[in-house]
Amino acid sequence: MLFDVAELIRWGGLLVIAFIVFAESGLLFGFFFPGDTLLLTSGFFAAQGLLPIETLIIIIVMAAVLGDNVGYQTGKHLGPRVFKRRDGIFFRREYVERAERFYEKHGGKTIIIARFFPAIRTFAPIVAGVGKMSWLRFASYNVVGGVLWGVGVTLAGYYIGTSFPTIDHYILPAILIVGHIMLFFILYQIFRSPEVRARLKKALREEWNHYFAKKSRS
Repeated sequence: MLFDVAELIRWGGLLVIAFIVFAESGLLFGFFFPGDTLLLTSGFFAAQGLLPIETLIIIIVMAAVLGDNVGYQTGKHLGPRVFKRRDGIFFRREYVERAERFYEKHGGKTIIIARFFPAIRTFAPIVAGVGKMSWLRFASYNVVGGVLWGVGVTLAGYYIGTSFPTIDHYILPAILIVGHIMLFFILYQIFRSPEVRARLKKALREEWNHYFAKKSRS
């Protein structure tokens, strides 16, 4: 990934875990955060006594529910404009459209089901806000989804840690390898768009001209 999940947890603890879960759940740029990997690794660390499991689960569920609420309010505020937003380095319209199709197929249950699908879970609450789902209905699905995901995935990591206490010799390197594979995939998804590449080249050219062209003329 853009970082080593295990080292990030060691460095930032519960605060960083809460931020990543919150951002991935409801911020437009949060789709590239490693939510599932983070929860599994956090649960594993809790089994090793490095994190308090009860506090960890409470924080994860709260951050997930609050993040989804922010996403819902973002969709409600932006409205259909979110579907017309241009691709950028930290935004892919493709994911919004995928979440919309998911929502059309599953209705309100999307908020629960999408929890277990990376990228879709970031944009599902936004689509729900655009679709004018009532907040009360959204909140009920949101809480159920947040609890199922936050408790289920974290306890899965905890169970692995308690059942196989020496697996960290294998699982953490495996997470790092998978992380680099996912980083490659994310960068591919971001830069495969000709529009994004053109905008990046333009920005780099402008920066080059700003810092070096003037010096060469002087």
